[in-house]
Parts: sequence; C-alpha cells; structure tokens
Amino acid sequence: MAVAAGDSLDGGQWQSMFDALMDRIAPRFARVEPRRRVRGFVLGLLSGLPGKNCWTISEHAGDDSPDGMQHLLRKAVWDDALVRDDLRGYVTEQLGDAGAVLVVDETGDVKKGVHTVGVQRQYTGTAGRIENAQVAVYLTYATDAGHAFIDRALYLPVSWTDDAGRRAAGGIPADVTFATKPALATTMITRALDAGVKACWVAGDEVYGADPGLRTELETRGVGYVLAIGCNRDVVTAAGKFRADQAAKLVPRRAWRRYSCGDGAKGPRYYDWAQLAIDPDLPGHRSLLVRRNNHTGELAYYRCYTPRPVPLQTLVTVAGRRWTVEENFQASKGLTGLDQHQVRLWTSWHRATILSMLAHAFLAVVTATERTQRPAPTGWIPLTCNEIRHLFTTELITPIRGTTHRLHRSAWRRQHQHRAKRCHYQRRLNRDDPDRQITSSTQHHELRL
Repeated sequence: MAVAAGDSLDGGQWQSMFDALMDRIAPRFARVEPRRRVRGFVLGLLSGLPGKNCWTISEHAGDDSPDGMQHLLRKAVWDDALVRDDLRGYVTEQLGDAGAVLVVDETGDVKKGVHTVGVQRQYTGTAGRIENAQVAVYLTYATDAGHAFIDRALYLPVSWTDDAGRRAAGGIPADVTFATKPALATTMITRALDAGVKACWVAGDEVYGADPGLRTELETRGVGYVLAIGCNRDVVTAAGKFRADQAAKLVPRRAWRRYSCGDGAKGPRYYDWAQLAIDPDLPGHRSLLVRRNNHTGELAYYRCYTPRPVPLQTLVTVAGRRWTVEENFQASKGLTGLDQHQVRLWTSWHRATILSMLAHAFLAVVTATERTQRPAPTGWIPLTCNEIRHLFTTELITPIRGTTHRLHRSAWRRQHQHRAKRCHYQRRLNRDDPDRQITSSTQHHELRL
C-alpha cells in the first residue's frame, strides 16, 4: 500500500487487526450465517458508501436483497449487550491509560414521522433547536493515545414510556422505564467501572454537571470529575452561597493562569483559568473552575471534584477532553454511518449503533497504532481516522461490482418500489374514502401515476 516514495503502510497488518476484531465478537453469533453477515455489515460501514443502511450495505456485500441485513438487525439471535462488552474491552485494551477520562454527551438524529422509537419534538444540539428527533446518550473513553465510544443509551421521552401502544409497536422491553439523560449516563459509567475500566475522571457538559445523583455516585467511587455548569448554578464557598458567575468575581486577579486545554484544528486552545474552593464542609477536594476567553472575556464554569488535591493544569486537561466526544460524533456519523441506519425498533437501533461504534473503534485503534509505529515524516500531519478509512476502503475492501449483480439489484429495487407505491396509494384512498372499493381499473390508474 504505497503512500509516497520511500514510505508505505502495512495493509496486511490492518487486515489482521480487522480479522482479530471480528474474531473477538464471533462467539456472540451462534450460527455461521449471521457471523458472516455481521462481517459484511461492518465492512459496509467502513466503506465509502454515501449512505449506509441495509439496502446499500447489502448490495455492497453482494446480497440479492436487503432481507438478510434487516434480519441481522431485527430478528437474528445475538445479544448486542455482549458485543458492547466486547467493544468496551477492545477499546480499553488498545487505548488504555491510567489517566483515562470517561466523557458523556448526547446527540440527536432528526427524523420524519412518529414511529421511530424514541422520536418526538425535542431539543437537539445537532440542529441547534427543537426538532422531531431521536436522542441518545453516548460514553467515550479518551486517553492520550486516542478515543472511541464504549457505550450508548437511547433516551425515551415520557410520551413513549407511558404509552403502552407505542412501547409495543417499538419493541421496547417491559423493564425499560423513563430515565433522564444524566441517569442514563450514570448507568453507563457505573457499568463501565464495574466491568473494571480504569478511569480517573469523568467529564460532561451542563446537563450532567447539574445532576447531583451523577456527582454523588462518582464521589462515592472516588472518581474525579470536571463537569460544566450554568452560570446560574449555586455553589457554596467559605464566604457563603453564590451563583457561579457571582462566585467567579471572588477570584483575585493574580489567580488567573493561561493554559491550553488541548490542540484544536487551528492550534492549541488557550484560555485563562482560575479555581475557587467550594463545599468546604464536605470530604474530598471540590472547586469551581472558571474558564475565560482571552479575546472576548466570556466565562464558562465547571464543578470539580478530586479525592486528593491536583494541579490546576490537570483540571484544565480533563476539561479539554470533553471535546473528544464531539470528535467521535463527527467521525462516526461521517465515516461509519452512526446516524444513517434507518431503523425503527428498539432492538434494531441498539444493534445498528453498536456495529457503527465497533467500526469507528477499529479506525481509532488503527490510527493510534500507526501513529505509534510509524510517526508522520517531517512536513506531514499524522494519519487521521478519515485517511485510515479512505486507505482501508480503497486498498482492502472489495465490493461486489459485477454487472449481473448490479442489474439484479436494480430490478429488485424497482419491484420493491412498485409494491410500496401501490400500497401507499391504496392506503391513501382507503383513508380518504373508507367505503370505496378499489377496482381493477382504479388500481391500473394508480400504477400510472
């Protein structure tokens, strides 16, 4: 796999790494058919397909129709929770570090209609406004080596959990009840820690910093956190209780320090930082971390906890790790189809997302491996997940390109679309005039429209 004169990449190693990942999850599939199909599904997610759903991935894999891939996500016998555990083990083994940070955040996928599980009009940061959307909370494992998702949880509004008809239609298990986004995050974090994940820190935005249940759970376990809070949140200092923005005024001018919280697309992200001790009567070390934009003067606030005192620079580094989850959203949606699955049911959503997360984790691990084993030459940037995906797709993934297969799939699509069109027209006519009997002449007219 030549890249430039005097430099090359070991495609055989990448293939071996992919095979090892597939072998890792293979025991979760009792039959050879779904085992082969899930391999083709993940390869489709890693491919350069412009849209990644059962229709496109099945054609890429050489299947006669999408039925097999749809069966894999909906009815095939396998447990996505066990694959999630395999994914978590894979990421922590390959990217593991004693100073790892668990980062939690949610993302929304804008949807049409009302039948996709979890969909309702709600705020989503993806659109930056209230939209008809499906929202889920994701957990990222981040270290100096790299970062990838290790868990996810679908947020179900009350309009779903309290509606027996919608629960049944969406295939929601009976034991699933309403849970807030911070509660979902707490469940995922405790599941990871109980499984032996070594993480010293948790980071998250204002949604999670405002939740006392999450903070209490982390403090009980002795896990530090740097969680953003709104300016109107109360904190208790030695001088009394204040809003966060009022407490920041107590910080003396000499206490501010300029640090970078990590490298961005245009260079180090420098801000001015200060901290103020809070909750003096509680065990451990708690502080209000304040970030000031050194150009606009805008302030941001974080509630911090550590079992033992740590330098200000450490808290700044953890605060900067929060952006890794945003990078994961961008990469997994753009490269491995996290938001392109087009499934409606509870089980199908969990299976589609875990396979997308698995594909993204593979890219993250290969990227980290290449950066360690083959550092970029002078004048080059290090390999990125985007470049790894491109090289893996063009050199190692061989889709079925035969003319016969393409023509067969074209015929299948046209027949399927014919049946769908006929059903839609019939449903519309029956809905508008329930007493109308559709005659053969009417049906003939429908098909001409």
